[in-house]
Amino acid sequence: MGHAMGARTVRIMPGATITNDRCLILDDGPTAVVGDLHLGYESALEDEGMFIPRINTESVRERLNEVIDRYEPGRIVLLGDIKHDFRRSSYKAREEVRSIVKLVSDAAETVVIKGNHDNYLQNIVGDMGLTAVDNIDIGGFRLEHGHVDSGVRPVIIGHEHPSVRIPGELSGSVKLQCYVVARKEGVIVIPPFSRFASGNDLNPGPDAVMAPALKACDIENAEIYGISEMGLMEFGKLEDISMLSI
Repeated sequence: MGHAMGARTVRIMPGATITNDRCLILDDGPTAVVGDLHLGYESALEDEGMFIPRINTESVRERLNEVIDRYEPGRIVLLGDIKHDFRRSSYKAREEVRSIVKLVSDAAETVVIKGNHDNYLQNIVGDMGLTAVDNIDIGGFRLEHGHVDSGVRPVIIGHEHPSVRIPGELSGSVKLQCYVVARKEGVIVIPPFSRFASGNDLNPGPDAVMAPALKACDIENAEIYGISEMGLMEFGKLEDISMLSI
């Protein structure tokens, strides 16, 4: 099992490349696909009485600029859960979403996919000339958020926030967010673009999985690519990870 260390990009199948920048690039466009931005995360916490700086929004803004510079996409797909909370947006959260969507739409053709957190998204982006859609087909791939499964394959989804625990010698374990490639079922799951979105641990097995398309997969045999400071880490199959230690 070769877990190559530190590649910035890995070609996972014809037409599709994953990156350590938390975005998937399709040749068609080229198209940058980013999911689960969870903007307004800080405003949602403020409603609970916790005041924190806008670290998520600033981090998302900076890293979107890097993605735009590095990959020069002609199209950018925001793959759902652009906004963090379900409630009608506060003015501040709304403005955060608008400023990020503007950054993206100034740079490239923009496709906004609805996630389960995006009830009011159309109200936010409507006057920007954008329509939030349930899914789109690009370059032979169905792109959708993943909380609902359209059944079309191959499919690229977010929603899951996949992460894996790598057993450690001393520290117990390290949790890394990751891509999941269930090759024979044609399901690709991308990690959240927000670094602050909590990871959903895949190691306990199928019960841990949220996204319907992934639930239907033989997840033990899915390939896992971890996001790390050193670059993408190819861990091989999920069932192999319990044998590893770092």
